[in-house]
Amino acid sequence: VKTRDIRNNDVKNDLIFQIKGKHINLIAGGFPCQGFSMAGLREIDDPRNSLYKEMLYIVSQVKPDFVLMENVEGLRTMLNGKIEAKILNDYKNLGYKINVATLNAANYAVPQTRKRVIFIGNRIGKENYYPKPFLNESNYKTVKDAIEKFTTIQENKAINHIFTKHTDKMVDKMRVLKQGQSLYANFSDAWKRVYWNKPSNTIKENHGGVNVHPLFPRVMTPRELAALQSFPDDFIFKGSKKWQLVQIGNAVPPLLGKVIGLAIRQSMEE
Repeated sequence: VKTRDIRNNDVKNDLIFQIKGKHINLIAGGFPCQGFSMAGLREIDDPRNSLYKEMLYIVSQVKPDFVLMENVEGLRTMLNGKIEAKILNDYKNLGYKINVATLNAANYAVPQTRKRVIFIGNRIGKENYYPKPFLNESNYKTVKDAIEKFTTIQENKAINHIFTKHTDKMVDKMRVLKQGQSLYANFSDAWKRVYWNKPSNTIKENHGGVNVHPLFPRVMTPRELAALQSFPDDFIFKGSKKWQLVQIGNAVPPLLGKVIGLAIRQSMEE
């Protein structure tokens, strides 16, 4: 694992040099898409577009068997679908048969409603498979399933179970907040008390302010949010609480990653 900036030419060239000529099964990535909506289809130097272009360039040089890309659901309607069409066309021009689908993590045993757009492509004549949902609204994993075990645990920074210090006024507001309701009428998906017996709403990176605990007058800890993302309890996030929340909120749920990986492996093995 190397934490380097792929936009740096030296880093990019070093990566390509190390793996060029080797048989690479898969390149996977998730890239910001906000810049596309500002820039249209023009390849201007919006820094938020650059990671998409960097991945496209690396794929063009390394030529892996498969590519996998993850993004937010809103990408599909961005610029009336032109962004999705551009991505599909860019990879078709590189010789990839590519498909796109929207998956909901709750269908794959993640205790959270989280819809993400998944692009899968290959250049070796295989079918691109997607994982079949095996749970539905009648048997989704719930917030209770994921975090009940933490209700009797005191704050423990070593395992990322870090409480947020709220003002007395904020505590009073959260104490009377009903499940499914938000503290702020104009932010329906922020400061929202999640349901105890349903999947959580989408975990985001905004300092934990999305999810109010269903039983206590506080927002959830990084450990609780990680559980809602399906991270195992022994996976410890580094950095301050702020950066732990950024990592957790931006992550692909491991159980969703697993079923996508198994679908790609099925394609490889046929």
